[in-house]
Amino acid sequence: MTAESTPAVAPAGIGFFEKWLSVWVALCIAAGVALGSALPEVFATLAAAEFANVNLIVAVLIWAMVYPMMVNVDFASLGHIADKPKGLVITIVVNWLVKPFTMAGLGVLFFEVFFADYIAPADAQQYIAGLILLGAAPCTAMVFVWSQLTRGDPNYTLVQVSVNDIIMVFAFAPIVAFLLGVTDIAVPWETLLLSVALYVVIPLAAGAVTRWRLTAGRGGDGEAVVARFTGAIKPVSIIGLLATVVLLFGFQGQVLLDRPVVIAMIAAPLLVQSYGIFAIAYAAAWAWRIPFNIAAPCALIGTSNFFELAVAVAISLFGLESGAALTTVVGVLVEVPVMLSLVAFANRTRGAFRDG
Repeated sequence: MTAESTPAVAPAGIGFFEKWLSVWVALCIAAGVALGSALPEVFATLAAAEFANVNLIVAVLIWAMVYPMMVNVDFASLGHIADKPKGLVITIVVNWLVKPFTMAGLGVLFFEVFFADYIAPADAQQYIAGLILLGAAPCTAMVFVWSQLTRGDPNYTLVQVSVNDIIMVFAFAPIVAFLLGVTDIAVPWETLLLSVALYVVIPLAAGAVTRWRLTAGRGGDGEAVVARFTGAIKPVSIIGLLATVVLLFGFQGQVLLDRPVVIAMIAAPLLVQSYGIFAIAYAAAWAWRIPFNIAAPCALIGTSNFFELAVAVAISLFGLESGAALTTVVGVLVEVPVMLSLVAFANRTRGAFRDG
């Protein structure tokens, strides 16, 4: 059976919470700042709930975010990896050989050159670290939404996500460690590997077991069962994300009140990276004569970030109150409006590509 004939259940489109995610994040930022200022003792207690450099409360919230996404990953789709190789080649090259390094370069350019007179060197290094974590974590779940909004091939998108998750298990830690070392940021390997195990390997394994149990013996109805299950637990993922944002900004509240312009500074390289990476991947797909329903998702997955993983690792490596953690949360704020604008652009330029 080919990927073209494999049944797939497309997500139900971008929902109310996803469409307005940036608004919810902004409201949670305001709530976090207010609560952190009003209840500093409470947030100090939450920060102290750690084991092996992992904040237990944040860990639970991150798992709540990531687990529903991992249930969508179907490793059986890896059998169709060679069916439409061109788009997958672009995805892998952009995600793992281009994006992490351009994000690190932009971080150094903005925070050690453009903004050097306005930000302390220690803070600049933290912001660069956060950008590196975002750049090394390609999107896992939201790409299903972006793919559907461009009427992308759902089977190809599934293959694409599955391949990226496998690569992430082995490549994320070495790439992050290398880039943080290049930018002179000390990284404890033990903590980085523990973070990958906690926030990628374990949720991925739990998602695979859940998917197997949901689909066992159901034949062609299995994907529909998975779709209903993930739809039912999606609110848990959203609540986990928003609660994490409240916590992070509760710890970062005083920094934001003292220097609100820092959010705009962090957003600047993220915007340049997002639109630049999309342009590279989308142009490569057009030049290689890839059909639109493959070209659009292969460009969008490289543009979008697995910000849940980036947030979790930033907290584990640098702490809840770090500039790195702040940067990864700003990535959440920036991502949704940027991705929606790119979806709109892709749909307007559909005619430049061959039909799928």
